[in-house]
Amino acid sequence: MSETIIATAPATTGSTGKTLLKVSGLKVAYGGIQAVKGVDFEVHEGELVSLIGSNGAGKTTTMKAITGTLPFVEGDIEFLGRSIKGRGAWDLVGEGLVMVPEGRGVFTRMTITENLQIGAYIRNDKGGIAADIERMFTIFPRLRERKDQLAGTMSGGEQQMLAMGRALMARPKVLLLDEPSMGLSPIMVDKIFEVVKNVYDQGVTVLLVEQNASRALQIADRGYVMESGLITMAGDAKIMLNDPKVRAAYLGE
Repeated sequence: MSETIIATAPATTGSTGKTLLKVSGLKVAYGGIQAVKGVDFEVHEGELVSLIGSNGAGKTTTMKAITGTLPFVEGDIEFLGRSIKGRGAWDLVGEGLVMVPEGRGVFTRMTITENLQIGAYIRNDKGGIAADIERMFTIFPRLRERKDQLAGTMSGGEQQMLAMGRALMARPKVLLLDEPSMGLSPIMVDKIFEVVKNVYDQGVTVLLVEQNASRALQIADRGYVMESGLITMAGDAKIMLNDPKVRAAYLGE
């Protein structure tokens, strides 16, 4: 299936036009099943880009390939102008490519504060780390209230906030969010998208993978639609939000 360009995205307020992340011809297979079949997209500095699609479209597989947690068979991924093929996730975090995984993945037997400290494991600036923990408590006031509580005793929404805060402690150049609203109550979904927009407004470049197409496109600069391992649509997020094909397929209209 060929890609449909709905509209060319205009320059956004925060975007410099500099490409931070570029995915070219990406193919990823599980055994004999090709989950990603030749994907192309890019993320520019200062943007919030949403990758939307139904369950099983290949979105999470793509994210795992980008972060070095899953090998890919063909294509290339460039970060900061260099290929990262074969690089380990630990190296990429150090360079500023950081993901909040689907399912959150908090350290359940550590406290909220300890989880945040783990997010800064690549850093040596104690004063800066302490200041950033305080900043996380400002962004996520609920974490401050529970800073000495074990992460495993928190609700799903609170764990999602913690996972985002932990990722931000690494001071990412690109923050990858994989299904941050999955399994959360409607009220908590509202809060999570509010936080994502807040993080973006503070200048963090974001690649957001979401099944909740409407909410994702509402806060994004540009969007890509993924179906059966392929990018089938791309363009300005606000125009995509009003496109009849997108609305029929993903917004129930």
